[in-house]
Amino acid sequence: MLLISESGEQIGVVPIEDARRRALEAELDLVEVAPGADPPVCRIYDYKKVIFEQKRKLKESRKKTRASELKEVKMRVKIDPHDRDTKLKMARRFLEKGDKVKFTLQFRGREITRPEMGTALVEAITRDLADIAEIEKPAARQDRFIIMIVTRRKDWKPPKETGSTGQD
Repeated sequence: MLLISESGEQIGVVPIEDARRRALEAELDLVEVAPGADPPVCRIYDYKKVIFEQKRKLKESRKKTRASELKEVKMRVKIDPHDRDTKLKMARRFLEKGDKVKFTLQFRGREITRPEMGTALVEAITRDLADIAEIEKPAARQDRFIIMIVTRRKDWKPPKETGSTGQD
């Protein structure tokens, strides 16, 4: 078998008994790295340390992932522009955190006879959130509601904050 030392240098082809003896003398483990090679490659190192490093890297990668939630923002079709801006700010915060946003636009009473109002509101929402959002599910009408789902754009970058101290 081909043996590699704990420092990474290649020792050469040695019998398995000699490799085990060297690993015992160094108080380390003899690990078969490439069993399919000819001759098989073994290495002397602390196997517990390697396992620990792998677990640590896996834990770090899990920390960075975050599941996105679906947040809902409800509006009436005849919403005041100021109220619409407030709802859009809330939706923008959700998108910045990485969540998806479901817009539910509600028609009440005779508003249902004026579908162009709903279309205009959908266009205003997509126009105002165009810098951060992309449409995942286009606006669709269901009974007295128009439902649309948007998600954060993949190329969106958070704005850089200026380092102002508040002192003039």
